[in-house]
Amino acid sequence: MSEPTTSRTYLRSLRPWDAALIVVGGIIGGGIFLNPGIAAQRTESGLALLLIWAGAGVLTLIGALCYAELGARRPHAGGSYVYLREAFGPLAGFLFGWTMLLVIYSGSTAAVATIFASYAAAVFGLPPSMTLPLTVGALVFVSGINLFGIRLGAQIQNLFALLKLLAVAVLVICGLFLAGAGHGQILAVDPTRSGVGFIGAALPVLFAYSGFTYLNNLAGEVRDPQRTLPRALTLGMLLVIVAYVLVNVAYLTVLGHAGLAASHAPAADVMQQVFGPLGAKLIALGVAISTLGFCNITLVAGARVLQVMGEDGLFFRVVAQLHPRYRTPNTALLLLAGWAIVLALSVDYGQLLDYATFGDWLACAVAVSTLFWYRRRDDSTASFKVPGYPWLPLLFIVTVAWVVVVTAHNNPRNAGIVTLIMAAGVPVYLVWRRLFSRART
Repeated sequence: MSEPTTSRTYLRSLRPWDAALIVVGGIIGGGIFLNPGIAAQRTESGLALLLIWAGAGVLTLIGALCYAELGARRPHAGGSYVYLREAFGPLAGFLFGWTMLLVIYSGSTAAVATIFASYAAAVFGLPPSMTLPLTVGALVFVSGINLFGIRLGAQIQNLFALLKLLAVAVLVICGLFLAGAGHGQILAVDPTRSGVGFIGAALPVLFAYSGFTYLNNLAGEVRDPQRTLPRALTLGMLLVIVAYVLVNVAYLTVLGHAGLAASHAPAADVMQQVFGPLGAKLIALGVAISTLGFCNITLVAGARVLQVMGEDGLFFRVVAQLHPRYRTPNTALLLLAGWAIVLALSVDYGQLLDYATFGDWLACAVAVSTLFWYRRRDDSTASFKVPGYPWLPLLFIVTVAWVVVVTAHNNPRNAGIVTLIMAAGVPVYLVWRRLFSRART
């Protein structure tokens, strides 16, 4: 199969360290600072809570290893869209891009930009009425800095990633060592949550781990991608898993399971016990920086998918254009940012979270299934192969499918809306193919 032209037009300027920090920045957003409280409400003990965070981390690591092989096989811009298009045809690729634009990437960006606005308002003492202007301003800002080349965007993304890791480190140190004796039995059962089950916590936890696929969308800009992608995905995921488990241990140490379940802002509650109101403001600043970095990488990654779709004739041709100097898909970037702003202004955070997480993990499972097609077609050229094949990819697919089914059963309305949006892409694709004959076959 011939190499797409995008691999010849993008500049390969992302170094291994840049790539690893993109993985970290694409995963750590606002989820770890907010969602542990939601997960605690849906588990019955500290042990169950830590197990689901560690288990979801291992599941995500398996998915990252699968994406490492996919990226090594097809080190081009577009990520999941490319894999689905090649394995299952242009309709599958179009449906991914369609859902990514309308729900997955745009919804994630809008949801996390809303978190940024809430925390930024708290830091600077702004009224609630400023939340929406701050949300829009954040999306405009991160779009603007990426119009001038991936190198500048990567440098700013690295700064965001390092600052968010610093915020996590400060939170862990304060929770484990500076907040007093706290709750010694962090694994104890919470009698107020007896019998709540386990799987209900999966969605908020998986949302916090979402984003490990973003690096593959930028594969066309990574130096020596066959070697860099597997290393960056593995290192980045291990850093995130350790950080997430330690943060939850810190929460349980200070607040206990019942206190964590009752907390709407556990990170702020922990820091307030150490430094008072100043501590709450410091962690609010850390959360704001973290969420801004997540929005940055989500928009950058999603724009590459739209650009490749436009080049394939499955989207507007103008979106396929790269800036002649900076080699960035500026039209695609502005389009995705614009739609994220529309969602932020019209849909609440909870719905955005459910829409984006449901669609994102469903798309991940389907994309991982393309590994079986690639292995059958050409098993000799991959520079990296996921260990434990086929069992680990199957475990990932089955587990994610189980979570998706349970989520759909527990929240049929939101799951149904996402499914309808995906299904609506089929007639749109057929009409597009009829009106425009440029799509690849």
